[in-house]
Amino acid sequence: MRWIPLIAIFLYVYIEISIFIQVAHVFGVLLTLLLVIFTSIIGMSLVRNQGFKTFMQMQQKMAAGESPAAEMIKSVSLVLSGFLLLLPGFFTDFLGLLLLLPPVQKHLTMKLMPHLRFSRTPGGGFSAGADGGQTFDGEYQRKEEGPKRLEEHDDFRDNDDRHNR
Repeated sequence: MRWIPLIAIFLYVYIEISIFIQVAHVFGVLLTLLLVIFTSIIGMSLVRNQGFKTFMQMQQKMAAGESPAAEMIKSVSLVLSGFLLLLPGFFTDFLGLLLLLPPVQKHLTMKLMPHLRFSRTPGGGFSAGADGGQTFDGEYQRKEEGPKRLEEHDDFRDNDDRHNR
């Protein structure tokens, strides 16, 4: 069980290097490096544009009093997509671009929606929780800590005033 993350990392590196070698064999090393940089830049601009669009949709849904659950899940897929596009390599770029496709985002939303619960807060916003936690109301009262200083006692002032006369 402890070997699974190590095997996954090894498999990821093997896939990325294999694809890079195959593409470099066809296009050349310099063009392949430029292609990796180009796909990262294009992917990040797509994530930025779609992220802004999703943010506007979330604001419209919240203003209308509707739950922005689908947009929140979509924003998670955008963040994950952006992370994958930042990593150099064709395999991660492919996965990142795959997460940008609306059908994939819709499928991900449908899979994750039953596991999330959204409720309206008194301030007008929404809170999300996967565990269905409870909220408890309560009151508190602040109490003075420690003894008062000597200057604040009336007896001390009276005695001090008598001695100074």
